[in-house]
Amino acid sequence: MDLDELVKRLDLDTKAGLVAGQDRWSLPAAARIGLASLVMSDGPIGVRGTRQTPDDPSVALPSPTALAACWDPELARAVGRLLAQEARRKGVHVLLAPTVNLHRTPLGGRHFECYSEDPLLTGLVGAGYVSGVQDGGVATTVKHFVANDSETQRYTVDVQADERTLRELYLAPFEIIVKQAKPWGVMAAYNSVNGATMTEHGPLQNGILREEWGFDGFIVSDWTATRHTERAAKGGLDVAMPGPITPFGPDLAAAVRDGRVPEDVLDAMVRRVLLLAARVGILDGVEPAVTTVPEPIDGGALAREVAARSFVLLHNKADLLPLDATKAGMLAVLGGAANDARILGGGSAVVFPEEVISPLDGLRQAFPDVTYELGADPRTQLPPLGDNADLRWRALDADGGEVATGPLENGQIRWIGEAPAGVDPKRVRSVEIAGTFTPFETGRQTFSFIGLGQARLEIGGTVLFEQSTMPSGDDPFTAILNPREERFDVDLPAGQPVEVSFRLTPLGLERGINKYVWIALTVGHSGPESDPERRIEKAVAVAKHADVAVVVVGTTDQSESEGFDRTTLALPGPQDELVRRVAEANPRTIVVVNAGSPVEMPWADDVAAVLLTWFPGQAAGAALADVLNGATEPGGRLPTTWPKRTEDSPVLNVTPTDGTLRYEEGVFIGYRAWQRGDTEPAYWFGHGIGYTDWAYESVEFAPSDEDPDILGTATVVVRNAGNRPGREVVQAYLAPTEPDSERPRRWLAGFASVTAEPGRTATAVITVPRRSRQVWRDGGWRDAVGGHRLEVGRSVADRRLTVDLSAGTVAG
Repeated sequence: MDLDELVKRLDLDTKAGLVAGQDRWSLPAAARIGLASLVMSDGPIGVRGTRQTPDDPSVALPSPTALAACWDPELARAVGRLLAQEARRKGVHVLLAPTVNLHRTPLGGRHFECYSEDPLLTGLVGAGYVSGVQDGGVATTVKHFVANDSETQRYTVDVQADERTLRELYLAPFEIIVKQAKPWGVMAAYNSVNGATMTEHGPLQNGILREEWGFDGFIVSDWTATRHTERAAKGGLDVAMPGPITPFGPDLAAAVRDGRVPEDVLDAMVRRVLLLAARVGILDGVEPAVTTVPEPIDGGALAREVAARSFVLLHNKADLLPLDATKAGMLAVLGGAANDARILGGGSAVVFPEEVISPLDGLRQAFPDVTYELGADPRTQLPPLGDNADLRWRALDADGGEVATGPLENGQIRWIGEAPAGVDPKRVRSVEIAGTFTPFETGRQTFSFIGLGQARLEIGGTVLFEQSTMPSGDDPFTAILNPREERFDVDLPAGQPVEVSFRLTPLGLERGINKYVWIALTVGHSGPESDPERRIEKAVAVAKHADVAVVVVGTTDQSESEGFDRTTLALPGPQDELVRRVAEANPRTIVVVNAGSPVEMPWADDVAAVLLTWFPGQAAGAALADVLNGATEPGGRLPTTWPKRTEDSPVLNVTPTDGTLRYEEGVFIGYRAWQRGDTEPAYWFGHGIGYTDWAYESVEFAPSDEDPDILGTATVVVRNAGNRPGREVVQAYLAPTEPDSERPRRWLAGFASVTAEPGRTATAVITVPRRSRQVWRDGGWRDAVGGHRLEVGRSVADRRLTVDLSAGTVAG
């Protein structure tokens, strides 16, 4: 069926409606042409669907940074196929992923949802992900196009970057994915680039993306990013989300009638929406792009495999790891992050898995003798009131009458996208958490609340707070994702119940329900037993008598999440002090770091082993046990460079000045920048060790005479020089033979992974793209002048073999 003919059968109002969200997650149907409603869902690590509730569970995979740490595009493709399987199960046609913005600075708060500081690694892993999802007949939206590399003022910031910087770094992952994986969608970012808002950026969207790269899919706005009807339509945007109120729909129809937007522009937008609908199989009479989906995938097994493959072992003194479970003796497992598993980064990445295996649970299942102590709580906000509390939620109308009520597991309400069954959200004006709490110990109890709107907190008959709390900044999602906590101290006797009530009229409910449900409030609590020094002392005492101490530390959703950037790479709370004192008490201390991006580790040299687990998904603890007991080798390599201290990082600026964020560092970010400075990072890009050693024996380079996009192929022979089977990620870097201040000293040109038994050799074949030898100059891609060499090794700083691309010689 001809799509242009279908467009002609639609009237103007229907066409304008098809490019505007009808609600938070979908586009409207058009029965007259056989078009069903198209459904979208967040999907970086799992498919949430249209309901943000644990009642509709999802497989939760490791974070995108973890996937990049695997350095394996084919594994990323398997992940994509699983997510397509999940999307089909939930009736979702479009995943709002992958995020391929770069780790420009380690302070970026959303880096856990991105892949890497390197554009080639990002592009190849992203292409694998996109190919896998679309193998399953589900669309992707590669995001956020472009230069949405930090969260501060993300709604309004104007990123100023020269064309070379954009081309060689920030556009590069999108270009790789468009040309290799041919995605069916791209998401336009909130920010502006060089003065133009991305949802209106014709030169980047219509010019580079569509005309130059040949992208034929649809462009959807980030949620609420569309500002202007006419400029967005002419600038290349196809769909404005979410609905029901957007600058498209009736406003776009009016703009066409007034002659402000040509109707053929709208027709092209609609045609791209219909092409998307055809590809995902919701347009009658048109065969979908995929008629046979891949074989079913075991989601739990893949989540566990990806997690273990992503873990990066930074060092392993005296080969303490792996531990023999039958001989390890008593393990002291310490740290709040061991029991309260943080499996994902937050924000758009939130899903609700059916089961989560915490690090503590996983180690208890794998080792016979495990003792746990909290030691240090990483949370900077109080945990929701729960222990020894009997709570209910109440939805109230404008007169304070009860609309509905129900039991509450803890002092937290999250109604995102929908209200509980039996609640008519149009009648709700305020929500209350109420019940009784019985203190465990006599003494000072600290209560808190989080909520935006008119708030009232009452404890034991005393009103502690009654006034309005207002958000700061221009991004409503930032205010919700990073809310301010209010705290109050109350002296209470043990064993005597007190009444607790927190009532909130959320913003947007004063005059009735907002355009979609978004109600979030929390009552928190901590008691006298929460003294940090007492906790550390108890943990140290256990560690002193243990055979091995495993300390799990990490970031929290208050220190690393969507909606805000970090101000420091230091671990939150007293976690550093816990590690330091445990290491003094027990030389056989292993530290497990659970963070989505770099953190400071001032104790790293004082512990026996350091293992990075990123945010490892639902099988976190099982994968950790697999790695610690040697059932699986830690297979990860760093996708981004880790500094020793925050202030050492070459690029730190995430805060706009007068609304502008200048990328003054140009192409020098990540390891490209570290190589120019005098300060060494803690661990270089590409670093990671397994449980065996590797010898690099030879490299040969064969130039390509046939494919203009390929510079050549490197063939590398490596030998497993240890006594265990293993996997090696062979990395190839291109470097100019003569120093050039305008270019990095070396940059990633390709990689491949191999496996081998002890004493056996393996051959890695690495395709080197021609682009790796080109620079953007004078409005186009030009071959760089001068000679180059290809350096092959284990990281950007550990290079074992070199081949001169001019002379063809090889050096060890």
